[in-house]
Amino acid sequence: MNELVSIITPCYNSEKFLDECISSVLNQTYKNWEMLIVDDNSSDNSCALINSYSKRDDRIKPLFLNENVGAAMARNNAITNAKGKYIAFLDSDDIWLPEKLKVQINFMKKNNCSFVFSSYSVISDDEKSKYTISVPETISYKRYLKNTIIGCLTVMLDKEKFKNIKMPNLRSSHDMATWLNLLKECGCAYGIQQKLAIYRDHKSSNTSNKFKAAYDVWNVYREHEKLNLLYSIYNFVFYAINAFRKRL
Repeated sequence: MNELVSIITPCYNSEKFLDECISSVLNQTYKNWEMLIVDDNSSDNSCALINSYSKRDDRIKPLFLNENVGAAMARNNAITNAKGKYIAFLDSDDIWLPEKLKVQINFMKKNNCSFVFSSYSVISDDEKSKYTISVPETISYKRYLKNTIIGCLTVMLDKEKFKNIKMPNLRSSHDMATWLNLLKECGCAYGIQQKLAIYRDHKSSNTSNKFKAAYDVWNVYREHEKLNLLYSIYNFVFYAINAFRKRL
């Protein structure tokens, strides 16, 4: 078990959280990884921090963009440059627990699967625990339409088993659209019940504005997936119920 994992990390003005994010990768018990950090034209001290870490550990590979393109295109830039058999995602304000990579690779090998995700904790800006997202054992395309429970920071993919891993150019919910594309291809994703990551829910995170998040999900139904109106409403009702339940 020594395949390379390419970690995809978009970064925009994340100076406040970047140390903790990168440290959580350095502390992984699985050591064969590369961390591609794509700075999306930050105006704070993020670039200097990324450069500092890359000089200390050559597994950290910085990519600097000359204009702000958004998280989806930043991630695609990193995916294009990824050399690993596996691809994992970690945003610059989130954290992995030390066993994350090891647990997921062992699971993928044992179960011969191409797409895994896991349970994770949610914390506030001041690092107070808010709630835990517990995931199902499997999820299909149709089930995911009703329950967008896959946390991007927990996803690992076997790159060799997909035709093309690329995020649609959407400013938000591009990860949801990506998982739907991949679920059409692989049939289902496998959930690991163990908590393997920590998501930081702060004012600039995608989930902080619940009304905007709901609108973005609706937009994926109608614009990306081209679902008809009735089927979109049907799925959206379940989405809203599940979004409420998972935060209890």
